[in-house]
Amino acid sequence: MQRMHFFGTLLAAILTFGAVTVGVHEDVAAQAQVKIAYVDLQRALNEVEEGKVAKSKLKKMFDARQKKLDDQQNELKKFKDELQGKLEADVLSDDKKRELMLDYQKRFYELQQTYQKLQTELAKSESDETKKIFDKMAVILKDIGLKEGYTVILEKTESSILWAPKSLDITDQLIQRYNAGK
Repeated sequence: MQRMHFFGTLLAAILTFGAVTVGVHEDVAAQAQVKIAYVDLQRALNEVEEGKVAKSKLKKMFDARQKKLDDQQNELKKFKDELQGKLEADVLSDDKKRELMLDYQKRFYELQQTYQKLQTELAKSESDETKKIFDKMAVILKDIGLKEGYTVILEKTESSILWAPKSLDITDQLIQRYNAGK
């Protein structure tokens, strides 16, 4: 009877060990099928042809707006210098001084408003251009992921991927496919 109990216990232990081994084996097999890649979207944005064109377009837009802002700022500085000279010469009535000071404040406020408006326009233009490119990249990355069996494709940023082998980087592939129009 003790011998039967021993064999029963032994059999239970073997079956339990077998089940655990099979479970571990299935986990290892599942892990072996995980395929991960990463992409540096910022680098891709800067290197695809459409990104270069967008960057050039935004630079021209920035330069034109900066010139407008510089002209307005120089005009305000000239007005301020003239106003300062008149105030120091003490040739103006109090009413005229107030009028010129209010005019200066108005011009200064307009300069600030122009600056904010231009900043907003540039930010929106940059956002729109970037979004168009990133949307196209997302389609290409999905295609790469499906065709090449990736489980996940991560974005490489300064804080997201601290280290990974270069072999997992598919940024060059994304750039090539983007520029090829695929």
